[in-house]
Amino acid sequence: MQVDQVKALLERELQGCDIAVSGDGRHFELTIVGDIFSGLRPVKQQQLVYAALNDAIASGDIHAVNMRLFTREAWAAQAP
Repeated sequence: MQVDQVKALLERELQGCDIAVSGDGRHFELTIVGDIFSGLRPVKQQQLVYAALNDAIASGDIHAVNMRLFTREAWAAQAP
């Protein structure tokens, strides 16, 4: 699976988020910033992302995902 395909899956499900994806075709690094994560515990945030990628993970198109998830406020606070 290509980086742009993964990004398109995420954009469809996580509307209004800023999404950056990198990877080698099976292992992907995700940085997602959006208010969709506001008030959610980290596990719930991850579940939103996994729900968007579930079919690709189940089929083996995606083998591993590393996520960095932020609300817009948290993203702004960690920026230098």
